[in-house]
Amino acid sequence: MAKKVQKKQQQGYFKFIKWFWILFGSGVLVVILIFLLASWGAFGEMPTFERLENPETNLATEFLSSDGQTLGKLYLDDNRTWVDYDTLPQNLIDALVATEDARYYDHSGIDARGFARALAFLGTKGGASTISQQLARQLFIGVRDRESTTNAILQKVKEWVIATRLERNYTKEEIMAMYFNIYDFGNNADGIRSASRIYFGKEPYELRTEESAMLVGMFKNSSLYNPRPNRNPVGTKNRRNTVLGQMAKYGYITEEVKDSLQKLEMKLNYSPESHREGLATYFRMYLQRWLNGWVKDNPKPDGEQWNIYLDGLKVYTTVDSRMQRNAEEAVQEHMKNLQAEFFNQNTPQRNPTAPFLDLSKGAIDTIMERAMKASPRWRQLKREGLSEKDIEATFHKKAEMTVFDWNSDSYEKDTVMTPMDSIRYYKTFLRTAMMSMEPQTGHVKAWVGGIDYKHFQYDQVYQGARQAGSTFKPFVYAAAIDQLRYSPCYTLPDNQYCIEPGKHGNMEAWCPKNSDGTYSGDDMTLKSALANSVNTITAQLIDRVGPGSVVSIARNMGITKDIPEVPSIALGTLDINIYEMVGAYGTFANQGVYVKPVMVTRIEDKNGTVLYEYTPETKDVLSKDVAYAMVNLMEGVTQYGSGGRLRHTYGKNQTMYKEVMTGYPYELNNPIAGKTGTTQNQSDGWFMGMVPNLVTGVWVGGEERSIHFNRLLYGQGATMALPIWALYMKKNYANEEIGVSKDAFEEPEEMSINLDCSKQTQEEQDDLDTEDDLEDIDF
Repeated sequence: MAKKVQKKQQQGYFKFIKWFWILFGSGVLVVILIFLLASWGAFGEMPTFERLENPETNLATEFLSSDGQTLGKLYLDDNRTWVDYDTLPQNLIDALVATEDARYYDHSGIDARGFARALAFLGTKGGASTISQQLARQLFIGVRDRESTTNAILQKVKEWVIATRLERNYTKEEIMAMYFNIYDFGNNADGIRSASRIYFGKEPYELRTEESAMLVGMFKNSSLYNPRPNRNPVGTKNRRNTVLGQMAKYGYITEEVKDSLQKLEMKLNYSPESHREGLATYFRMYLQRWLNGWVKDNPKPDGEQWNIYLDGLKVYTTVDSRMQRNAEEAVQEHMKNLQAEFFNQNTPQRNPTAPFLDLSKGAIDTIMERAMKASPRWRQLKREGLSEKDIEATFHKKAEMTVFDWNSDSYEKDTVMTPMDSIRYYKTFLRTAMMSMEPQTGHVKAWVGGIDYKHFQYDQVYQGARQAGSTFKPFVYAAAIDQLRYSPCYTLPDNQYCIEPGKHGNMEAWCPKNSDGTYSGDDMTLKSALANSVNTITAQLIDRVGPGSVVSIARNMGITKDIPEVPSIALGTLDINIYEMVGAYGTFANQGVYVKPVMVTRIEDKNGTVLYEYTPETKDVLSKDVAYAMVNLMEGVTQYGSGGRLRHTYGKNQTMYKEVMTGYPYELNNPIAGKTGTTQNQSDGWFMGMVPNLVTGVWVGGEERSIHFNRLLYGQGATMALPIWALYMKKNYANEEIGVSKDAFEEPEEMSINLDCSKQTQEEQDDLDTEDDLEDIDF
């Protein structure tokens, strides 16, 4: 009986063992089957081998300065720039491994020990996801649906499958680099490079240990542990310290280092990157338009068009980030003070029609209505189907808005006003444009299209064109020196001068006055006449050479706009933009050779393949001696003419400029050639300034020509524009590494034009006058 019982027990034991192994084997087979089904795509699409080899990530186009700095990026949703593993600091790598996957280098995508721990403690002592799994989720799966347990399990299975595939296709270093590059750190910080620049203002390789710990801490939840000011400072610091604790736990740092770093306060250099903020915003928007044109004419090898927001292009520009920063600072410093004086002169008591001058109510209403209908708000409501009457009604309803304000640290203030009032408010601000170029290469070094791109998006450098005023006169003088061989010492009388009707296509007699309405009656050298912008002398010169000659020279020097061949162009009645004016003046500094301004030198794809390299566009316009004579003429402007305040101290009648012209006197003692320009009613103020290796143009004025100072004292180019040039140059000279020249302009070896007025003889003057008389005879 006992034997039967024992035999029965043995049979039951073997039966249990049998079923245990059957169930265990079945479970293993089921797990294998689940993984196979997942790999076959039964639970949703799985990445192909080709996708694993080439994960799809959106990469921003990056604009790089000539000195190797990132000026900005173009992107739609992902502000991502790829960085290689070799450029990541070791402290960043150590922080990630210690915090997210301590056995990263020992597993093949799935951490069995971590998985067992997670099951045993239900995740309370840490999860089981490896770095490879987290990368798989980011690249190919997305955010898990936590409301569905079944879906969460299936997604976890897919993560495991993809993680093991990633481990077979990539090295550990490549997987880690992808993980850092793919993660969204918030605030447009897509990837470790953007995060490092936005939160700390530096490249990843420059990160300190505590900074790396903070960024790694964000992998748990980049929204909750975001270091942006006033978000969650206590929680973010605690999370950083947790990462530092993990680094000490696994021996990457000592306990002493951990303790000292955990005591440090959070130090950020929060520098948001967006299309409307940062360095060279106007320039970057020009490049965006330029790229849109370039991609249409330069498709990919497969015929598709490059996507400037997603394909990770690298655009190498000519702009120097240091000079660009100097230019923007110079604009801000001067324009803030100039605007304060403009507001002072345009109070309701002093000017009831402010900011407009000399306009009737009807004319002002016309301007305002035109501005209303040209506004983005009007266009948007029009697209939505509202009637014009209903749209106009919305412009007279008060609303909360953020507007530009020079007196705020952020240059913004919150207020309540109607959209119509905001249009008038923005018209009160003076605008500016500035461009700086190396004349020998055409490389544009700085580009400031306005006072603040976020609020004033019209680019005055390229899009804007205003009357050039006296800055056009050098084209007239160049024609006279080139064709008549006049020297800067040649003299003409400062008397009222008229060109009779019909002589050069003008319908009526043209008798220009000098700016002050008086005539000295004295003979003046061309150098003195240009230095003091004497209109009567310029009129005589264009009469002698003819408007056609002046137009021809201007066109050869890069002025593309149609220029009427009439005498009045001599005084700058033509609208020209800063971009073309700087290019044209570069001809004088470059010994008579025009070089078209260049902004982009090279474009590469994300793999470094060169897609575009620029070819210089040049044209011989003037001989070397004529170009140098013109430089000599324009040096007189800064030596004793309208640009003399660049060098001199305050005089008895100059103390009133102190509040407007910050930093004056400038005391620039190196050779400088230049020309000021002021248009009718002080609507536009210009200054074109040159040193041997840098030509810079500045314009200042209101959005409307009826917005201007009511006195020449403040409304002239020497007050409105010249100070920006001076501040900019002083900043450049303060940094010797930039290499802006203080040397004299190079004189040609064979100089056929006399520049020494002490040696100008009456005989030479008479010879030139005789040649003029002969030219006037109709043979």
